[in-house]
Amino acid sequence: MASSTLTVEQVLALAPDASAAAAGRKLGAASHWTNPGRAAHALWGECRGSALYQVRVDLGDLSSKCSCPSRKFPCKHALGLLVLFAGGHLPEAPPPEWVTEWLERRAASSERKEKRKATLAEGAPPADPQAQSRRASDRQERVSRGLEAMRAWMEDLVRMGFASLEPNTDTWSTQAARLVDAQAPGMASRVRRLAEIPGSGPGWPRRLLDALGRLALAAEAWGRRDTLPAPLQEDLRTLVGFSLREEEVEARGEQVHDTWTVLSHVQDDEERVRVQRTYLMGTTTGRIALVLQFAAGRATFTDSFLPGSAFDARCVFWPSAVPRRAKVLERRGEVHAWTGPLPTLSIEDLGQRFAQELSQNPFQDSTPVLLGPVTPLRDAHAHWWLRDATGAAVRLAGENHWSLLALSGGQPLEVFGDWDGERLWPLGARVGQLLHPLQGVMS
Repeated sequence: MASSTLTVEQVLALAPDASAAAAGRKLGAASHWTNPGRAAHALWGECRGSALYQVRVDLGDLSSKCSCPSRKFPCKHALGLLVLFAGGHLPEAPPPEWVTEWLERRAASSERKEKRKATLAEGAPPADPQAQSRRASDRQERVSRGLEAMRAWMEDLVRMGFASLEPNTDTWSTQAARLVDAQAPGMASRVRRLAEIPGSGPGWPRRLLDALGRLALAAEAWGRRDTLPAPLQEDLRTLVGFSLREEEVEARGEQVHDTWTVLSHVQDDEERVRVQRTYLMGTTTGRIALVLQFAAGRATFTDSFLPGSAFDARCVFWPSAVPRRAKVLERRGEVHAWTGPLPTLSIEDLGQRFAQELSQNPFQDSTPVLLGPVTPLRDAHAHWWLRDATGAAVRLAGENHWSLLALSGGQPLEVFGDWDGERLWPLGARVGQLLHPLQGVMS
C-alpha cells in the first residue's frame, strides 16, 4: 500500500468506540504531527499531546503501536496517523530506527510463534486416551441431563402460557445457570437471550415460541447425535458449547486460498468479553468467512481488519455442514484497497440460498449476504426496505437507516448484511467500487 486508497470512513471503522473515532479524525490534520512518513510496509509519526508520542503502523496487517498510555486499540493517535495516510499527506521517507526496530521485533516474534507451534505439534506428549475418553463421556452425560431438564422447563413454559412472563427475571437466569453447570454454555447463552424477548414489542410471543422451538430442536438432535452426519454433529456440538482447539481446526478444517476483501466488522460486548465479528469475502471463490476474535477487559484483538481493504491469505474453516467461521492462517503480501467486482445475490436468490443452508444446517440462525443492486426505501409506517429492479423487497432490521439512504442517493447500490429469514441487518454498503461500513448493532 505505497500510496493510500483508504478512505477516512474505512479508517474510523477500526476505532474501538465513538470517542476514539472522533479524536482520531481530529488528529488526522498534519499540524498535529512531527516527522511523519511512510514506506512500503509502515507508517510513522510523532504526535504532540501531553507528551510527544511515537506512533507506528504495520501496513501488512494494520497493527499499530503508540507510546501513549491509552489502553484502547487502536488508540486515537494511530487512528489519526491512518487518517493522515488516507488523506495522502504522508511523505515517503526511510523509516527511523525506532520504527525499524519495532518491525524487526514483530517479525522475530512471528517467527518464534511459528517455531513454538511446530515444536508443540512434533513433540507434544502423548495424551492419555483412556482419561480423555472418560472425561468426554462424563461431559456428554452431564449435557444430556442438562438438556433433558431444559426440555421439561420449556414444556412448563408453554403449558402455563406466556402472559405472565416478564423479561430478565430469575426464571431465565436460573435455567441458564443450570445449563452452565451441565457444561452446555452455548445453550445457556441462548436462554439468557430469551430473557429479553417478553414484552419486547408487537409479536414477542411468536418470537419467543420460535426461539424455544430452536432450543427444542437442538435438545432433540442431541439425543440422536450419533445418527447425524459428521458435519452436522460438529454444528450441534458448537451450538451446545463444545469448542475446538485451533490446532484441531487447522488439522480438520477446509483450507481456502484467495484474495479476501473485508466486508464488515462489528464489535460488541458479550458477558464481560468483547467480541469482534469480521466478515471476509473471497474475491475469486465468493466464499464468505466469519472471523471471530475475543478479548477480555481491555486486551486488544490479535488481528486488525480494514473494511474495503483486501489481502492475499490462506484461511481455514471450522468443520461444519455450512462452513462459515474461519481463521486467517497465513497472510501473503500487503493489505491493499479492493476496487474490483464482488459476487452479489438477488433477493430471490437470497431466499433460495438460505433455504438450502437451513436444509444442511437447521441450527443456523442467519446467513451473511452481499445483495445488489438494491435501493433503500422507507415506507409510510417508518419501516425500512431494500428493493430490487423486479420489485422484490426485504425488510431491514433496526430503525435508523438514513446513512444508507444518503449513500444511495435514491439509486441502486450493493448492501452487505446478515439475513435471519425475516430481516436484514445492514453492515456495509458498496457505492461504485467503494465500501462504506455501517455502524449497525446486531441483536
